[in-house]
Amino acid sequence: MASKSFASNVASFLTQLASPVGLPAGIEVLDPYRDPEVQRVVREMVRRYYTDAPQRLSVWGINPGRFGAGITGLSFADPWAVTNQLDISTTLTGRRELSAEFVGDVIDAYGGPHEFYRDIYLGAVSPLGYVANGVNVNFYDTPELLRAVVPYAIACMQKQVRFGLRRDTAVVLGTGKLKQSMERFINPSLGFGQVIYLEHPRFIMQYRRSQRSAYVERYVDTLRSLRA
Repeated sequence: MASKSFASNVASFLTQLASPVGLPAGIEVLDPYRDPEVQRVVREMVRRYYTDAPQRLSVWGINPGRFGAGITGLSFADPWAVTNQLDISTTLTGRRELSAEFVGDVIDAYGGPHEFYRDIYLGAVSPLGYVANGVNVNFYDTPELLRAVVPYAIACMQKQVRFGLRRDTAVVLGTGKLKQSMERFINPSLGFGQVIYLEHPRFIMQYRRSQRSAYVERYVDTLRSLRA
């Protein structure tokens, strides 16, 4: 019963998200969850993959982008991954997204989506994304945006942790500004016992592509070593 409650809580949380307040001028919120098809995909995903298991290890990205979770509503999943990896039929369309491509490799190497999501909860520090002049921006890119989003991110992460995520350990995908933001502003309010930082998938795919398989192995080894 608890695992089913986790799945339904995740679906309700994502499909009923409010936007942060006080965003700087020129920043638009990227919110795919108003789309009925995204809502259906999210509910189908949690029904399939989040309805069995004890407490999951949480893995947090930055915020959705226009070609991945900004379309599908699922962290690190583009439309191709929804159809071909998660096996969920959808009318959502779009090109392959670099981070989703890498995380898809990790999921396959871990044993496939059922095994991966049995152990892992994929989320984002900010569950909504941000766009300026038609370009993705990260919540920490300017001091003004950071100040506006941090309270929102903390509240959203606290709510998700209360659904039944592990509090002793979390994984964050980013070793630069995201790590700094997490350590300085966010985790002091969340209180994860330890936070493990891995290189962000987009960094790997853009600047370390020749080492892609080694990074996939590092991800899988790290996640497996942290299983409860």
